[in-house]
Amino acid sequence: MTTPDGGAPFLDEEMHRFLGQFQATTRPLEELQESLGAVRGRGAAAHGQVEAEVLASGALGGLRIDPRAMRLGADALAEAVLTAASNAAADLTTQLTAMMTDGLNPFADEVRRSSQGW
Repeated sequence: MTTPDGGAPFLDEEMHRFLGQFQATTRPLEELQESLGAVRGRGAAAHGQVEAEVLASGALGGLRIDPRAMRLGADALAEAVLTAASNAAADLTTQLTAMMTDGLNPFADEVRRSSQGW
């Protein structure tokens, strides 16, 4: 028996089942992608007088300079800003790495299980 559009009903059922499984499998990846975009790295320098925030894109998303940091002088203040931004980037990398590892481990486990049957 065929469906009104000429397809076989068991193929339609199988396709719906497959699509449902695919969506269930890819949803965690979509959630991971959304979470990765919201991550912000934070770093400080000059005894906390300079704080920086780095967005997931790598752009500087925030910078706070305590008024006392102005006493450092131009060169030392510039160095503190760069150090705080670098520390924020390192924090971002650490967070992203942990999220990617945690988010992808279930898929790696599935690949390992699947490949053992080959």
